Amino acid sequence: MASSPNNEIALKFRFFQVYKDGRVELFYPHNRKIPPSDDPVTGVQSKDVSISSEPQVSARIFLPKLKDPNEKLPLLLYIHGGGFSMKSASSPAYHKLCNQVAGEADFIVVSVEYGLFPTRPIPACYEDSWAVLQWVASHVNGNGHDPWLNDHADLGKVFIGGDSAGGNISHTLAFRVGSIGLPRGVKVVGVVMVHPFFGGTKDDEMWLYMCPTNSGLNDPRMNPGVEDLARLGCERMLIFVAEEDYLTVAAKNYYEKLKRSGWKGTVELVENEKEDHCFHLLDLDGDKAREMSHKFVSFLKQDQINLL
Repeated sequence: MASSPNNEIALKFRFFQVYKDGRVELFYPHNRKIPPSDDPVTGVQSKDVSISSEPQVSARIFLPKLKDPNEKLPLLLYIHGGGFSMKSASSPAYHKLCNQVAGEADFIVVSVEYGLFPTRPIPACYEDSWAVLQWVASHVNGNGHDPWLNDHADLGKVFIGGDSAGGNISHTLAFRVGSIGLPRGVKVVGVVMVHPFFGGTKDDEMWLYMCPTNSGLNDPRMNPGVEDLARLGCERMLIFVAEEDYLTVAAKNYYEKLKRSGWKGTVELVENEKEDHCFHLLDLDGDKAREMSHKFVSFLKQDQINLL
């Protein structure tokens, strides 16, 4: 007997398949989440905040233990990975990662909860992340919605970071900062991209399907040109790649284009030898993951170290 048309697969990608009736089935749909908490070991507190109800956008904020009640701290806007379709700011690995960075770097960390495909196709991830960055910037005069940011965020020292899809989104935010700008007093100092997704791999067609409003293989969000890279709104960038990651070729291509783009900042490329894509999330306490974390934190604190 012939199979039902509703069960016939029309397209199949790395993270999902599409049936002929238009349904999308994710291969890894279950995203375990954990609540915010006060960490008794690191002293880092965390909480969830709503940025927008329509569309629904939120963030998890991590506040390190304060040495002084009036202390002002730099801020990292972190964007999780997951192929634009999975994971969350409240996924255990991302909660632990942001808690770790907040405690070790002495940074406020704002971890973005953005809309995921297929419920909200691309470009929701970009728009939501930009909305969170703008929300953060609204605290520059100390009269925003969140008391932690009002009282303790130094918005003259903002960093953007993310892994995989989050690395890609971090690039787009840096481009928007350079093109559109942020309120006076808000400065994005640096960007960290960990094993970022960019065009030029077997996943190009998947991204194009996830973004119905795409402009083809040269869509600047997937495959930015040198003219866009020249306009990045930050002073320095750190890019991690993994030797055995199929995305490494695309990330190295991004690095080379950035160096010849005319961008006035400084960029460093670090390769994680004999490791695959986002290996660190599988064991954040492993030796190589800790080595990566140390490099990440050192990059964030570079200005402070140079003053010593």
